[in-house]
Amino acid sequence: MTGSAVPSPFRLAYVPGATPAKWARIWQERLPDVPLELLQVSAAEAPEVLRRGEADAGLVRLPVDRAYFSAIPLYTETTVVVVPKDHLFVAADEVAVADLADEIVFHPLDDTLGWEQPPGRPAIERPATTEDALELVAAGVGVLVVPQSLARLYHRRDLTYRPVADVPQSSVALAWPEERTTDGVEDFIGIVRGRTVNSTRGRRQAAPAEQPAKRAAAPRRKPAPGRRGASGGAQPAKGAARRGKPRRRS
Repeated sequence: MTGSAVPSPFRLAYVPGATPAKWARIWQERLPDVPLELLQVSAAEAPEVLRRGEADAGLVRLPVDRAYFSAIPLYTETTVVVVPKDHLFVAADEVAVADLADEIVFHPLDDTLGWEQPPGRPAIERPATTEDALELVAAGVGVLVVPQSLARLYHRRDLTYRPVADVPQSSVALAWPEERTTDGVEDFIGIVRGRTVNSTRGRRQAAPAEQPAKRAAAPRRKPAPGRRGASGGAQPAKGAARRGKPRRRS
């Protein structure tokens, strides 16, 4: 007795701060027979995980190599500055980048904002990770500028954050190797784009069989005067066109 084949799982990588939970729930509702595996990876290693085929697609931070990857931008995050709860910035609704000029601003090695020139005064050493930088912020050594999702992910009771104007922002996208656009990828694209369960736009469809064109029915001709239809009846004699001309006597 042989059992039915178990479908291969769809493997989705995601970077810290990205939240696949809503889309994972919709996947499970629509495709309950196809397991969904979630793999958290750092923002820096996400492209290589996809290149090596360790995941079918990923929620990654832009930019990515568009010569190799297809990508659908999903949203752009607010950038915030994380500070101790007794910091002066807490009194403001929004912080200007110029307000950071006198602050030590940490720039961790896993930074995702892609600064041309980070604001503020640099620390003596760059922290290895965002979490390490937040430990230093909690100690009152400096502040940290990050996408809002990371401030929420690494939330601490002794820290808070405020939006920062006129600074780089981080965008999250669904990305996958263009040469490996599988049916699973197409299904997930449909989910993140909000397509309904009955929509066929998300998955590649086989071209429908070509139907033979119907021949248009020829219009019925009205019988000419003096002529009857196909049901039978007298037809005009061949010489009818000469009717009325006198016959030549021999």
